[in-house]
Amino acid sequence: MNASENTYAYPNGIAGPAPEPAPGDDAADSRLRRIMGDDGMDRLANATVMVLGLGGVGSSCVEALVRGGVGRLVLIDRDMVSPSNVNRQVIAFQSTMGRRKIDVMREMCLDINPNVHVVTKHSFVLAETFDDLYAECLEECDGRIDFVLDCIDTISTKIFIAEFAQKHGLRLISAMGAANKLQPEYLRASDLYETVNDPISRIMRKECRKRGIKHLRVVYSCEQPVPVPVREGAPRSERSNLGTASYMPPMMGQMIAAETLRAIAHVGEFAD
Repeated sequence: MNASENTYAYPNGIAGPAPEPAPGDDAADSRLRRIMGDDGMDRLANATVMVLGLGGVGSSCVEALVRGGVGRLVLIDRDMVSPSNVNRQVIAFQSTMGRRKIDVMREMCLDINPNVHVVTKHSFVLAETFDDLYAECLEECDGRIDFVLDCIDTISTKIFIAEFAQKHGLRLISAMGAANKLQPEYLRASDLYETVNDPISRIMRKECRKRGIKHLRVVYSCEQPVPVPVREGAPRSERSNLGTASYMPPMMGQMIAAETLRAIAHVGEFAD
């Protein structure tokens, strides 16, 4: 559109007067409401979603959730923003270095939607303390948490969270590995037992099967991992052969948010 002449280039190539905005088009949720519907938007506004971990996957997931209309978020992370986060985390700027991730993420959420209710916990997600942590969050959320989103990368804790969710009947979506993956077209949402070509999913399948975990909704990449050499002199325990593309963890986080938003709003295809 040429602002000075108030004209608009239509798809047929003919220029004409700019279209008048539809009533309510300037509202923050107008585009969402068209596709989610009034009932869907009400469900989202009344929903509570817990996000475990605010790294490359989690921070992007939270951004999509708050932009998508979720009314209450529970954010759990113990880390501070550091230089190594810059390549993939939506909260990592020069201005946020050294700050707690939960504080930066909370400010971003409120800057997007001043009406969103954000509960934050500066805490590690650990098997030995999660029961109490979850109970504390549940009490602060009026006894209701609709979804738990596992965006952490410690496999033993992910397995515990899957057990915890099955035991307590929680709706859980878990992120698998984004490291050493380059092709976004290989990202998938599926049941854990349908995953292929992902090292973390392979371990998770084995351990979840041992523990009788029957279903686990995951987002993963079926791309074969890119071989990356271990840094010379690095001990075997150091994860120096894990590289991360700037776009893979955020896209994984957006996909987890998409699964969650559709399920809450009851629109499109989603997994129960």
